[in-house]
Amino acid sequence: MPIIKNYQDGFAAFYITVLILTVIFAMAVSIYILIYGEQKISGNIIKSSQAYYTAEAGIEDALLRLAKGMAWSSPYTLNNGNGSAQIEILDISGGSRTITSRGDFSNRIRKIQTVYKISTQEIAFFYGAQIGEGGLLMGNNSRVQGNIYSNGSVLPAKGGDKGIIDDSVTVAINNNLIEGLQIGKDAQAYSCKNSTIEGTLTYVSGGIIQNCTAGETIIEQPDEISPQDLPITQGQIDSWKQGAEGGGVIFGDYTISGKITQNFGPRKITGNLLVDNNATLNMTGTIWVVGNLTIKNGATIKLDSNSYGSMSGVLLADGKIKVKPNTYLQGSGQEGSYLLLLSTNPEVLDTANPAIDVDNNTDAAIFYTTQGLIVLRNNIQVWEVTGYKVFLDNNAEILYESGLESASFSSGPGGSWEVASWQEIE
Repeated sequence: MPIIKNYQDGFAAFYITVLILTVIFAMAVSIYILIYGEQKISGNIIKSSQAYYTAEAGIEDALLRLAKGMAWSSPYTLNNGNGSAQIEILDISGGSRTITSRGDFSNRIRKIQTVYKISTQEIAFFYGAQIGEGGLLMGNNSRVQGNIYSNGSVLPAKGGDKGIIDDSVTVAINNNLIEGLQIGKDAQAYSCKNSTIEGTLTYVSGGIIQNCTAGETIIEQPDEISPQDLPITQGQIDSWKQGAEGGGVIFGDYTISGKITQNFGPRKITGNLLVDNNATLNMTGTIWVVGNLTIKNGATIKLDSNSYGSMSGVLLADGKIKVKPNTYLQGSGQEGSYLLLLSTNPEVLDTANPAIDVDNNTDAAIFYTTQGLIVLRNNIQVWEVTGYKVFLDNNAEILYESGLESASFSSGPGGSWEVASWQEIE
């Protein structure tokens, strides 16, 4: 009996020991699995974070290349330690680029996408012709297919007969008048002489109506018609000049001539700019000419399609602008893109040597003077004219395009860009 009891006690002790060891082992295994799992999760989180930061590095590299004008291709790969980012940069569309960066770290993938948007200025050209206090002179059969708003009188040119305005005309400020016009819609002015208005004629108390007819009615109003400021401010012009100068300065005159295409801009030229003899100036940014701008002999000035896309661009001259026959002025080729030629030259009266002298049809150009005279020569057509004073020669036409109501102007790649959005997409 003692032998059996000792045997049973020994077996019980062994069983308890095995049980305890099993429990300890199970607990150890559980703790190991838990720790291993946590480590694996933590490792995955770290690697995923590294993939994210690798993708971010790709975005930042692309933004740096775009901002500094460095070389790039799309797609391209950026190696970052043990990770890599594949970056895709889309072409400009609607004034913005979409950049996508795919970060890969130990087969952990994160994707980031950003929209890089160029800073633009919305300038509204609501009228086929908007004119300052200098007023508008219209030669025989000259025509505006659009509305006119003028702070000065709209009159026939010397020896002129009737100018034609397809839509409405408004002449602001007392003592100004419309004369010698055929108007397709309504007219507003202090006084009216020798004109035919298809719609309603509104004049101001104290003004006169002399040999004017209205297809609908004639209304007298007591209040003066208020003038409107021209749409581009001096501050905006100064900003464009700063952007051009930021791209570099050429001292003296500069000529682009011969059958060549030259990418050019943003740039300031302290002398004159001549584009001549079938040359093409492909604008990649705003150009500021301190002297005169002359375009002649089959030359072309156009906006670079990659730099501007659907945006419009500006070429400024403090001197005079001459557009000779058989030359070409073009936007980027996309809808809504226009080339604005702007002169700050103050001479206002000399039709033989005006601030802007246009003697050629233009596909997508806007002409603008802050103080000077714009002359459109015989039988030419342009999209829009805004200036202190305008002279339409015989048979010249302004063909207003509705998209000019919200034209967006950019300084091109040399202009100001901003990150419009930044988000993870995968």
